Amino acid sequence: METTTESTKSEHMVLVGVNPLGIPDLFRAFGHWVVWKLVPKKDRFTKVPYSAKTGTRASTTDSRTWATFPEALEALESGKYGGIGFVLSSGDPFVAFDFDDCCDPETGEVDEDVLQFIRRFKNRYVEVSPSGTGLHLITHGKLLGGTKKGGYELYGVERYMTFTGEVYDV
Repeated sequence: METTTESTKSEHMVLVGVNPLGIPDLFRAFGHWVVWKLVPKKDRFTKVPYSAKTGTRASTTDSRTWATFPEALEALESGKYGGIGFVLSSGDPFVAFDFDDCCDPETGEVDEDVLQFIRRFKNRYVEVSPSGTGLHLITHGKLLGGTKKGGYELYGVERYMTFTGEVYDV
């Protein structure tokens, strides 16, 4: 797992690099890709999406700012961006769960409640988040908007999910 380190005054963040070979063809086939930059926001970081085609801010509601998977990888290789992401929209069959702070990046240990939740989904893709401390679960489904419940966030449209390709085998 390739990592780089970024830090602020109050936080030390480990970023998991992108492993393109770990990302299934199912997602690569969609032209829903963006790149992102890690930007300081108050006392933490946020991942701001950019168009891989133009280098300007990407929109989760404007498909003209999205790119193909190869275009996103090419932009990432320029060294200007921290990673890639996939925009969830009404034009794809996916929903995504974002589990924050459920993994110990040193030991790889994952919260058992999170693992039990993930195991309920038969058709799933699970990967380690860019911070190394979370997991993403992407599965088939439809959801307008999103929600935060307990220890996770759930998104269906007009959001983007970072992708690392660092598959977590549940």
